[in-house]
Amino acid sequence: MPLDVSRMSDEERLKQLGYQQTLARSMSGRANFGVSFTIISILSGCMTLYGYGMNTGGPAVIMWGWLFVGLMTLFVGLSMAEVCSSYPTSAGLYFWAHRMAPPRSAAAWAWFTGWFNTLGQIAVTAGVDFGAATFLNALLDLQFGFTTTPGHTITLFGIILVFHGVLNTFGVRIVAFLNEISIWWHILGVVVICGALVLVPDHHRSAGFVFGGFVNNTGFSSSTYVVLIGLLMAQYTFTGYDASAHMTEETIDASTAGPKGIVRAILVSLAAGFVLLFGFTYATQSYAGALASGTGVPPAQILMDALGAAAGKWLLLVVIVAQLFCGMASVTANSRMIYAFSRDGALPFSGVWHQLNPVTRTPTNAVWLATGGAFALGLPYLWNTTAYAAVTSIATIGLYIAYVIPTYLRLRQGDRFERGPWHLGSWSSVVGTIAVVWVLVITVLFMLPQTSPVTAHTFNYAPLAVGVVVAFCGIWWLASARTWFLNTAHPRNSTLGRKDASGRTGGRW
Repeated sequence: MPLDVSRMSDEERLKQLGYQQTLARSMSGRANFGVSFTIISILSGCMTLYGYGMNTGGPAVIMWGWLFVGLMTLFVGLSMAEVCSSYPTSAGLYFWAHRMAPPRSAAAWAWFTGWFNTLGQIAVTAGVDFGAATFLNALLDLQFGFTTTPGHTITLFGIILVFHGVLNTFGVRIVAFLNEISIWWHILGVVVICGALVLVPDHHRSAGFVFGGFVNNTGFSSSTYVVLIGLLMAQYTFTGYDASAHMTEETIDASTAGPKGIVRAILVSLAAGFVLLFGFTYATQSYAGALASGTGVPPAQILMDALGAAAGKWLLLVVIVAQLFCGMASVTANSRMIYAFSRDGALPFSGVWHQLNPVTRTPTNAVWLATGGAFALGLPYLWNTTAYAAVTSIATIGLYIAYVIPTYLRLRQGDRFERGPWHLGSWSSVVGTIAVVWVLVITVLFMLPQTSPVTAHTFNYAPLAVGVVVAFCGIWWLASARTWFLNTAHPRNSTLGRKDASGRTGGRW
């Protein structure tokens, strides 16, 4: 039966779950949806990995892969949304895992879920802002001759991260306002770009090419393998929608607005992304020319070839602004995850990261940890030409493992699961099972090499990065954390109930 929360305020429901209201609750349901939609950002994920897709399967995998991955993602999102309705807290996935796991192992499930979520969130921030830096470098190269070199791109990457850190420092109201603008920017941007690509060029590609063209520039001989790793473009784009869950402590009517935000973000992105990908593929004038572009950004070359240099640059700017919106929202969601996880003592120097700014009531320190961690993940690009694809793999793997653990635990609970006001009814088991199987498949898939031959410059370091994090949090768990994490009786947690920087008392489950 659904939980009877209809007469509870958001604050009362949060207190029932073990937390006091400390963050400013001012976000509307539309703004909550806007955060997830902005982080999915088809103008970011689709565009920054479009060149990867052109080499790894080509148009057929780009178009059909998008639809297939979007459907699989919807199953994952629906399962997450149901759990979010029951537990609307900024802790999100690891809190859900703790609530639904067997009592003896609940803390361990929460610990590893939280670490995978943290890794994925930081990698998403890195991937989004690195993509924005790549596109911005391409525009500056075209307009001012600021050449596209690894050093220049990393410099722009750092500047963009600082910009997003500053924006998020000033409070949730500014971010919420910009997220509402972002919704319309993305939708209208897709309409304008695709309209121009369909109507302006004299030459277009055939439907057979758009939906059936296969290209393999990976060095691998197996077409099946290439198709499978080519799904990364779509799957990476469909990440970050857990942001709606992490923002629930700042959202009005959280137990319905949060779940709706997750599902709507996936559905709108699925439809708009398909239109966007069709527009670029349909209007490609020279496939080889786009891949060989001196800017290193095939979509930029496609825009200029199809529309002319001036119009192409303006529309490239539209894409860049959308990517900047995406990066801003990603830092927001990432910082809330860090805030919640450190509130439960799970990160080194947790006392620093969960402090709130007394004026804005936002986790300022967590914002800067998010941006600093993202910058560190992007640095290997200076010596590894495939580093961006590795970062996107890390983001996808980390987030989807964290996404599916609560779904798996919810399946184990069966009828014992206490549903919130938004739920799937009798479809929960079917949807959840499909979601779990799909995540198991992509977790293996995106650990694999993406270019042959495998060298130091083409190595997919995603398994290494994921392995380091798993080893670190695993050793910490065995050596120490298992005795105190989420254990309020332990002396380490004797600070519970003290006031934080906002003057309010924190809570623990």
